[in-house]
Amino acid sequence: MILAIPALFCSFSSCEKSWLQPLSCADSPKRNQICFKEIGGATKSRHHVTRRCECLDLHNELVPYKQAWSWQKSMVDRRHNMVDRDEDHSDSLIALQHPSVYTLGTGGQEKYLNFDVQNAPYDIYRTERGGEVTYHGPGQLVLYPIINLRFHKMDLHWYLRSLEEVVIRVLRSTFSINASRVEGLTGVWVGKQKVAAIGIRVSRWITYHGLALNVTTDLTPFNHIVPCGIQDRGVGSVRELLGGSSYGTKYGDCELMDLTCESLLKEFSEIFQLSLEQSLVFDSEVPG
Repeated sequence: MILAIPALFCSFSSCEKSWLQPLSCADSPKRNQICFKEIGGATKSRHHVTRRCECLDLHNELVPYKQAWSWQKSMVDRRHNMVDRDEDHSDSLIALQHPSVYTLGTGGQEKYLNFDVQNAPYDIYRTERGGEVTYHGPGQLVLYPIINLRFHKMDLHWYLRSLEEVVIRVLRSTFSINASRVEGLTGVWVGKQKVAAIGIRVSRWITYHGLALNVTTDLTPFNHIVPCGIQDRGVGSVRELLGGSSYGTKYGDCELMDLTCESLLKEFSEIFQLSLEQSLVFDSEVPG
């Protein structure tokens, strides 16, 4: 059964009692430490040299997919209200991992699922992003930018290529992995292996959904789908690509995730010319 959820919800049966499933890598903010409120100091000026971006870094946490989805839609709705009032506001970025889940884009086709949807190995959600089916799970770093393209460039092609560039720079500069684009396809590739998937939605020039980079991901669940509907190419991970290199042998999974996330945030801020502010405060409410 493929699930779809409304913009706001507060319960989910397949997860632990807490919406946050901490990993053992490092101390991370817990539910009662994360506050959501509207930040003051809005301004109508659009002539920022460097725009602020509030970053909720939960990269060592497993956040259920529908919880993160709800956060994004709530934040987009509130951003629309600010646009209607012609008020400037900082952009936002969420970094996290998900428990195992499959998601399909708006027009995603079930023919790319290699299982009966009534007996799926994991929950499946049809979302409003573009693209076909993909897998999210532990060891995969996900970035959800909620940014106002009016303050960047109102060009979806530019936005997609910029997200790809973030990952390409991370892999090349941090790990000496020769990552690239493939003409006609979205995402980041090393040879014929896709290491990062990108699927976005833009509502009145406010972005949500985003990119997913396989770092230490168990790639087995990808065998149950045709990732992104591409038949003749596989998937890869940073860990797998590093193999016996110095990075591959020097860093454990947790350290590799930390290093990758740090590099992702750095490259994201540089490419989008944003000043990242690590924060437990966001311009939204906890749904429910």
